[in-house]
Amino acid sequence: MLSYRHSYHAGNHADVVKHLVQVAILQYLLKKDKPFCYHDSHAGAGLYSLLAEQAQKTGEYQGGIGKLWQYQAKSPALAGYIDIIKQLNPDGDLAFYPGSPKIAAMLARSTDSIQATELHPTDYPVLASQFARRRHSRIENMDAWAGFKAMLPPLHKRGLVLIDPPYELKTEYQDVVQGLQLAYSRFPQAAYAIWYPVIERAAVEAFIGAIVATGIKDQLRIELCPQSDSSGFGMTGSGMLVINPPYTLANDMRQALAEISPFISEACEFQVHQLVAE
Repeated sequence: MLSYRHSYHAGNHADVVKHLVQVAILQYLLKKDKPFCYHDSHAGAGLYSLLAEQAQKTGEYQGGIGKLWQYQAKSPALAGYIDIIKQLNPDGDLAFYPGSPKIAAMLARSTDSIQATELHPTDYPVLASQFARRRHSRIENMDAWAGFKAMLPPLHKRGLVLIDPPYELKTEYQDVVQGLQLAYSRFPQAAYAIWYPVIERAAVEAFIGAIVATGIKDQLRIELCPQSDSSGFGMTGSGMLVINPPYTLANDMRQALAEISPFISEACEFQVHQLVAE
């Protein structure tokens, strides 16, 4: 259950789409002076070395951020995302990649709160150490769904909840649906961004269908697939299902994904469409 380590996959094409969506939503929340809460359900270690053995072993980042980080972006979300990567790599060499809690910490104001849960015994202390001196932060060595019960609703009534499990077990898909319903019942004002892998298309559509069947309104689907669907093993793409998306998000993502697709692969395809109306 705790075998997954994101350090092997940091900066790959799935991280690119996930973090583009995250940055775009946070940029929108930052437009208002009112504080918000960012909650990360499967936070990981927070920051990853792309020169470390794990990242070098897979080389997955080379097919993701490695192709993009020197690009002069046109869309605001993509420009904001690439700027974060450049801030972490000021010497001009791509050595570090931020996880989602690190991105939130770099964008959030001192008045915004950050919550995160991480179960892995190695990743948790690394993550917690990065927030030790930050006010309005709560980082727990806790199961994601227990974290929803313990931390939601937050003090601030605006926010983003990022749900990003490894999907190591088939039961995790149903766990996500149930976890989403729990979190939404406690914090319905938030935007929810749920990452999912594209491994087997029928399973993906069943998962998306189960979220639609919850009856929760205003669902936007965003997906980036560097490879065509396959019946074999391996992730051919990934996506984000966003609930309560900012009204600007669909257009932001169409622009950003149209920009990056030619860099990711010749066969790269993307989709952005509303699944459930407001």
